[in-house]
Amino acid sequence: MTDKIKIPLFIALGVAAGVLLTFGLMSLTTDEDSTQQENHHKEMPLSPTSSQPFIPDEIIFCEERVPLENFDVYEALDYELVVNMYRHSATITYLKKAKRYFPEIEKVLKENNIPDDLKYLCVAESGLSNVVSPAGATGFWQFMKSAANEYGLRIDTNIDERYNHHKSVVAACKYFKDAYKKFKSWTLVAASYNMGMGGVSKSIESQKVDNYWDLLLNQETARYVYRIIALKLVMENPSTYGFDLDEKDLYEEIETYTIKVDTTITDLTQFAIDNGTNLKMLKYFNPWLRTNTLPNQSRREFEIELPKKGIRPCKTTK
Repeated sequence: MTDKIKIPLFIALGVAAGVLLTFGLMSLTTDEDSTQQENHHKEMPLSPTSSQPFIPDEIIFCEERVPLENFDVYEALDYELVVNMYRHSATITYLKKAKRYFPEIEKVLKENNIPDDLKYLCVAESGLSNVVSPAGATGFWQFMKSAANEYGLRIDTNIDERYNHHKSVVAACKYFKDAYKKFKSWTLVAASYNMGMGGVSKSIESQKVDNYWDLLLNQETARYVYRIIALKLVMENPSTYGFDLDEKDLYEEIETYTIKVDTTITDLTQFAIDNGTNLKMLKYFNPWLRTNTLPNQSRREFEIELPKKGIRPCKTTK
């Protein structure tokens, strides 16, 4: 039989007191941590909430009424508004750039009796940037090479006028006029800009309808006009859709002047310096110049746009 180990009473009491003290401290620490966490959460700002985009009771686009009473039309526009309202970085950039580029676009549209709303088509196409699509569509108005040639834009090794802000909107207006003669509807004109006049004509003929809203189209074109309308709503009333930009946040138009040349320029870098600027600024205002030279054996007259004297002057080292 094994003897029992006897523990003195004072040691047992000491151990018990230590255990109770430890648990008491742990409980106190836990309570303090919990209180601190609660206070921390109380001090944290509330995260921004998302809301339903505002849809007016009536929308007129390019002089045509949008039939919002049709559930499919309403929901398609609702979707595009949600997308553009919450694509914050892109939409803010559009708003900033519009101050700089819309005046020229609006002027040319007005001169050609084209609805002003079609300026938002340019935003949908390129975001007011000289981009190139995977298919090769280029510039603000995203012309393919064949269409660019058809509507008077010159493209060769040294020049690509799809990048010319003025000439490309003039070419777009020519297309709009041709398409309107065919469809007698600006919404169909806009749809055709995405899928071509032939594609729209075939869809109208096969489906026996005469308007954009009733056409069953490929996904891209089915969304296209709604996206343009959503951009119009957001960019005309940015604060309504949560974009609170001050006037100073927008990109101002830059004063420029034009030099007409009808001879070859062998070195655009030196040409820029001789005219008080630099190659970077020359290419910024003339992105249609694709190399560092401008051959001109035919003595064609070109207009080269440069920043007004005193705007970022070129400082050369001697």
